[in-house]
Amino acid sequence: MLRSIQHKKIAPEGYVYATYGHPKYLKHAIASVVSLRRYDEDRPVALVCEEKQKRILEENGLAGIFDIIHIMSPERASIVGFKHNIHDYLFFEKNLFLDSDIIWCKDPDSLWQSLKPYSFTITGTQVSDNFFGGPKNIGILSDILLRRRQRTLNHFGLTYLSRVQTGMIYAEDYNLTKKVSELAGKMLDRKNETHFRSRTLEKGRSEESCEWSMAMAMSKLNIPVYPWLQGHNSPQLDYISDFTSHDPDFEYVVCTYYCDELVYNLRGLKVKWIRNLLKGFFSLWPGKGDYLKTTPYCLHFGWYHQKQPFFEFAERTWNQLTKNIEQVKQSSKVFKQNR
Repeated sequence: MLRSIQHKKIAPEGYVYATYGHPKYLKHAIASVVSLRRYDEDRPVALVCEEKQKRILEENGLAGIFDIIHIMSPERASIVGFKHNIHDYLFFEKNLFLDSDIIWCKDPDSLWQSLKPYSFTITGTQVSDNFFGGPKNIGILSDILLRRRQRTLNHFGLTYLSRVQTGMIYAEDYNLTKKVSELAGKMLDRKNETHFRSRTLEKGRSEESCEWSMAMAMSKLNIPVYPWLQGHNSPQLDYISDFTSHDPDFEYVVCTYYCDELVYNLRGLKVKWIRNLLKGFFSLWPGKGDYLKTTPYCLHFGWYHQKQPFFEFAERTWNQLTKNIEQVKQSSKVFKQNR
């Protein structure tokens, strides 16, 4: 579709966002880029969007926020539609694909350096747990007892399954990226042969996930994930209000990071007293309660019940930008009238 892009790269390194559907997602992408520009003023940013989003940008004088605006075809306007076809959007020699609900917290130069050994990778953990692509409630017990995860691996000839978090995808090799994308699509088509559940069954989710299919494709092709839990060098950490200190505009961000992965994974429990009880129990073992304070490269608002602070920041950013544009227009109008 966009094979010509592969022959003419626009820059050595760059960021790629995608938005479609409700205009609020465009506001989210803009807010993310505003946070990025606090630390990186040089690398270009591409936006893949629907025609209506482009019109909104132009009508509000905000198209200049993005260095490239590319219109996606209607059939690509979904999570799997875009992320299972990212090989068609390699605008730069090295591309960092980002979800729009991300806030940048520090200079990404060293992150780019750490990605150099990879031709393609996705942030994640080497081994996925049973919750990955499975039920997020007591129903997980049947998956565990019936060994459904292992049966899926055996059925597809896989020896391992990583946990990928596709809020951050790195790609520079077109052919390898295309292999992953196309194989992930085939895996999704065979969903009925797996133990994975549709993400649309989760509260607040209306689209199918691309993550387990991409994880299976990477396992089949033996492509390593980029570790997303690296202490001070973590590329992205989840926003959890009880674990994050920040000002309203996220210019100051410090996360509590438990060094033991099992204890850190308790962050997703909604009931605070249960989380604290389990944390206290595991902390009885030496090292399990160790934690550090750190600022990740990115803060990801992936948990549905934790998104409100990001929504407020995105709306405030949008209002400020459009207000400034309107003031410029009014000043220009007065200047012309007085000539």
